[in-house]
Amino acid sequence: MAETTRLALPFLEAAQAQKHVTVNEALVRLDGLVNPVLVSRSLGVPPVVVAEGACYGVPLGAVNAWAGHEGEIAIASNGGWVFAAPQAGWRVWIADEGQGAVHSGADWVAGALTLSPFGAGLIARVIEADHVIAAGASSTTAALIPAGGMVIGVSARVVAEITGTLSSWQLGNAGAPDRFGSGLGLGLGSWARGMLSAPMTFWAPETLVLTAMGGDFAAGTVRIAVHVVEITLPSV
Repeated sequence: MAETTRLALPFLEAAQAQKHVTVNEALVRLDGLVNPVLVSRSLGVPPVVVAEGACYGVPLGAVNAWAGHEGEIAIASNGGWVFAAPQAGWRVWIADEGQGAVHSGADWVAGALTLSPFGAGLIARVIEADHVIAAGASSTTAALIPAGGMVIGVSARVVAEITGTLSSWQLGNAGAPDRFGSGLGLGLGSWARGMLSAPMTFWAPETLVLTAMGGDFAAGTVRIAVHVVEITLPSV
């Protein structure tokens, strides 16, 4: 059956029977590919229960109904799947990652602001994690800042009240304990927004440090988001 060039929408044939089937398939493709949202691009097994019209990026090694469709977009339709092959420059939102992505012609590049013809990109992303505070004078996170990442700033929100003998706290990294905020609140919903006046590049993975002021931490949870820009290499 003849198809359109870009989206592979099926054309109606002259004197075709059951024209509604072809038209409906074209509408399903359009519904999935206009302002597309991928539920996920990491599931290798098609979900058993899925909302009509939901879209997934099919990863390498996919099985069952997705086998042989690696790299394509799977659109749930009438109990089955319709597939579309993305092209360079297509943009999607990836729901389970909370970020946008641009297709390079070979794969989705999450967070890409720009991509060169050979895949060199400027990438912006947010690395977010809930940090459970350990008792003591300070509490150190996992390595949230990636190697080669240029940090624009760090923001945070208290999602479980911070308790202990402290009066406030500060957020920073080794050697600069208040780089991203000081005099920060303890109550639920308290926040920090530490934007750097000059972005800073970290050449090795880096942890963040929460430091208690006027006492010690006992407990609490802080949701921390690191706002980072990275560059990627052109392909060979």
